[in-house]
Amino acid sequence: MNLFINSILIATLMIASALWAGEGHHAGTFSEEKLGKVHFPVSCNPAAQAQFNQAVAMLHSFWYDEAVKTFAQVTVSDPSCAMGYWGIAMSHYHQLWATPPTAAELQAGRETLQKAAQLNIKTEREKAYLAATGALYQIDTQADYTARKLAYQSAMQRVWQENPDDREAAVFYALALISTASPQDKTYANQKKALELLQHVLEKEPNHPGVAHYIIHSSDYPELANLGLDAARRYTQIAPAVPHALHMPSHIFIRLGHWHDAAQSNVAAYRAAKNYACENALTATWDQQFHAMDYLIYAYLQTGQTGKAKDILQELRAIKKAQPENTTAAYALAAIPARYAVERGEWLEASELQVSLADFPWSQFGWCEAITHFARGLGAARSGKAAAARSSLQRLEQLRDNDKAANKNYTADQIEIQRLAVAAWIAHAEGNAQQAQTLMRAAADREDATEKDNVTPGAIIPARELLGELLLALQQPDAALHAFEQSLARTPNRRNALSHAAEAAKQAGDKEKARNYEEQVQKLTAPS
Repeated sequence: MNLFINSILIATLMIASALWAGEGHHAGTFSEEKLGKVHFPVSCNPAAQAQFNQAVAMLHSFWYDEAVKTFAQVTVSDPSCAMGYWGIAMSHYHQLWATPPTAAELQAGRETLQKAAQLNIKTEREKAYLAATGALYQIDTQADYTARKLAYQSAMQRVWQENPDDREAAVFYALALISTASPQDKTYANQKKALELLQHVLEKEPNHPGVAHYIIHSSDYPELANLGLDAARRYTQIAPAVPHALHMPSHIFIRLGHWHDAAQSNVAAYRAAKNYACENALTATWDQQFHAMDYLIYAYLQTGQTGKAKDILQELRAIKKAQPENTTAAYALAAIPARYAVERGEWLEASELQVSLADFPWSQFGWCEAITHFARGLGAARSGKAAAARSSLQRLEQLRDNDKAANKNYTADQIEIQRLAVAAWIAHAEGNAQQAQTLMRAAADREDATEKDNVTPGAIIPARELLGELLLALQQPDAALHAFEQSLARTPNRRNALSHAAEAAKQAGDKEKARNYEEQVQKLTAPS
C-alpha cells in the first residue's frame, strides 16, 4: 500500500476512535456519516422510516444490539409498521457467526414475527420479506442451523427475483449466499455471485455499509482478497461509529499480508469495543473486544512487535468473564496464548498452556478448546515431553469425535488437521521420519482443501508452513523451501515462513532466494 493511502487509512481510524471516545452511543443518535447510507422504503410513517433506515444500516454492520433497540423504536413511532418487527427478528439471527442462535434467540425471533403477523401487512413485498425471515425461525426442530440458512437463501432469492429494482433485496440475498457458501467449494460460486450482486448496488449506493461489508466477506479468501481491498479501505469511512466496521478491513489486510494496516484497524476496533462496553455498563468483557485482540496479536507477531503482543496476552489473562459466552470469545481465549507461544517458537512455553477461564462453558466449544491442546501437543513433542504430547493428542481425538457425533463436520475437520500435525511431530520425535512426513502432508492437504472460519484471522500456524519446518528439521531443504513457498502463496508475508524460507534457500544453495527472503523479513520487522 502506498504511503499516501496508508496515511489516510490511519488518520481515518484515529478519527473514528476519537469519535467513540468523546460521545455517548445510544440508538437514534447517529447520522449517515457514522453509519452509512441506507434507503429501504417501507409502508411506515416518515419518522419510523427514518429510524428504520438507520436500524438497517446497523444491521448491515452486524451491530445487532443497537439494531434491536432502533427497530424497537420504529414499532413505537409507528405501531402499525410490521417491518419494524422484521428488523428485530433479523437482528436476533446472526448469519455469518460460527455459533448457532440460542433457544432464547430463536424464541425471541418467533415471538417478534408473531407480532408482525397480527398487523395488516400492507404490501406483497413486505409479506415476502417477513416470510423469508420466517424460514430462519421455523418451528421444525429437525431444521438445523444450515437448513434454516438454506431455506432463507431460497426465499430471499425469490424476493430479489420478484422485486428486481429492490436493491436491499439484492444485498440481503448476497449475504444469504455468503452465509451458505461451503468451505470446501474452491470455485467460490456463492461468493462470486454475491460479489456480482453487490457490485451492481455499489454503482448506485457507494456509501451503503452492507455493500462494503459483504464485499469484504465475499473476498475473504486467498484467491479473491484483492477484490476486497477497495471496500476494506472504504468501510471505516462509511461506518466509523461501528466497532465491527472498524475491524472488518483487517480481514482483507491479513489475507494480503498488510500487517501494519491490520493492526491499525484492530486498535480502532478494540478501543471502540471497550468504549461501547463501558457506555452500556457491561459487566464482563464484550466478545467484540476479544475478536479485535486476537486479530491484533496476530498482526503484531508478524511484525516482530513482541512487547505489544505480550501486553495483549497479559490483558487477556486478567479478564474474568466474557459477554456473551460464544464462539468469538472462546476462540480468542484459546488462540491468543497459543499464538504468542507458537509464533515465537517457544515450545516449552507452549507445552505448559492451560485452558483459560476455568468457569467458561468449554464443553460447548470443543473446536476452540482444541486450540490449546494443539499448541500444548506441538510444544510438548518439540521439547521432548513425549507423555504430555500423547495426552494432548488423545484429547484432540476426543474433541474431534465429539464434534463428529454432533454433526459439526467443519469443526471436526479443523480439529483433525491439528491432530494430524501433533501426531506428525510426535512421530518425528520418535525418529519415524517417513510417518512424520505422511501425517504432516495429510494435515497440509486437508487444510488446503477447506477455508478458515470468519472468527479467526488465520490458523495458529498454517499446516503447510509447519510441513516446511518438519522438512527443514529432516534436512530436506529443497522440499522445505517448496512447502514454505506454497504456504506463503496462501498466507503471504508471514514472518516465520519468510525466515524459514530464507534458511531453507540458504541450505539448498540458492543464495539469491535466501537474500530475497531475508530482505523481506527485515522490511517486515522494520519500525513503521
